[in-house]
Amino acid sequence: MTVRILHYSDVENAHDTPERAGRLAGAIGELRDDSTVVTGSGDNTAPGVLSLACDGAQAQDFYDAVDPDVDTFGNHDFDHGFDAARRAAREFPGAWLNANAYLDGERFAAEHTTPSVLVDAGGETVGFVGVANEATPEMNPKADALDVRDPATAVNDAASDLRDAGADHVVVVSHCGDRDDELATEVDADAILGGHEHDEHLARVDSTLVARPGACGHGLLAVRLGDEVTATQHDTADFPVDESVADALRERKDRTGLSAVVATVEEPVTRTERDRKGGESPVGNFVTDAMRAAGAADAAFVFGGIREDDPLEGEVTAGEIHGLCPFDDEVAVAEVDGATLLDALRDLSFAARHPDEDVPAWWFGQVSGIELVYDDRDHAVVEASVGGDPIHPDDTYEVALSDYHVETDHIVRAVGPDDVVRTAVPLRDALVAYAREAGVNTDVEGRIQRPYLETPTLH
Repeated sequence: MTVRILHYSDVENAHDTPERAGRLAGAIGELRDDSTVVTGSGDNTAPGVLSLACDGAQAQDFYDAVDPDVDTFGNHDFDHGFDAARRAAREFPGAWLNANAYLDGERFAAEHTTPSVLVDAGGETVGFVGVANEATPEMNPKADALDVRDPATAVNDAASDLRDAGADHVVVVSHCGDRDDELATEVDADAILGGHEHDEHLARVDSTLVARPGACGHGLLAVRLGDEVTATQHDTADFPVDESVADALRERKDRTGLSAVVATVEEPVTRTERDRKGGESPVGNFVTDAMRAAGAADAAFVFGGIREDDPLEGEVTAGEIHGLCPFDDEVAVAEVDGATLLDALRDLSFAARHPDEDVPAWWFGQVSGIELVYDDRDHAVVEASVGGDPIHPDDTYEVALSDYHVETDHIVRAVGPDDVVRTAVPLRDALVAYAREAGVNTDVEGRIQRPYLETPTLH
């Protein structure tokens, strides 16, 4: 027999849509046989609305039904702190792998995890090693005390031991994202099954298969190990719902009040990558308007904190509104001078902040209370106003933003903790309150003008 691996990753907010999580479980159940190993590669407990409500425990409904063999830590698996991450590893039905994340000089959750494991399937033995993303402490403030070490060194140490112990194949489950292609040139592995990046990915680097299934429960990879390692992508929408998973998640949503209707949307409000990261969009306007209202601020801005999912349409529930930004973030209000605010607006261009990275030129944040003209040729703010008045470098402004943007330099560098004058409410609560009071935006207003952007307009 040939060993087959069914691989999912970044389930994240699929738990907030019980039918989708149920279809992922249903796909695994339908494709599984005695020669199958089921693996995940992180961010399967968070983020999400239900995840916030129960500190990631909603993932256990999925795990109990699917009985996976292997998983590892993603950056969001630390969203609810180290104790919740330890609990997830402890209660996981199979082997939770951690070869490179350390805390206080010791391998994190060593009592509940292992760097690697041998699994027998299809008459062969497969060695698995799991690695976290080195940037986890920078990406997640809840994990800033972690020391995440070089994944290549960790994999090579484990792979040698696994082969000595009788492994016929070595497979890496990785949350290192695009680093996986490079990792494949540095390690001795048959396959690297990854996550973190939400796109589907299938490549062969030298003799190593590198693959990602996509995110949020939409995709499942079927990987066959043999003389040649192959992979097939499955769309979970083509499979039946595992009702045991869907029912358990529905019950959780009902218990937490997340099923309550808070607004009605006449036209669908989409949440594609371009809506989230392409400058002004209806969903971006709604989120930033809610932040500005909650903080009683002059202006607000955000970059990238909105999650991709199905459009908001018809009767919209509290859970769906929470799901726009399913993080444990607060609305912070910073007091800054105009010069700092202009620097922050320049930071809304990802390309300006990371000129050496291969990112789409159109990636940009969203604003409220602000109108600006941006020159993408030299990453400059040409014109900018707050409340209709031009921003003056010496004037003072109150700006609402996520405290995540304040606590890290991952997105916004210009505004820091010393600039914060108050915090308002959790961001998810601000969104629900604004939806109840003002509804959900369905229009764009020309808040951001980019006359020199070379790509086509996005809206």
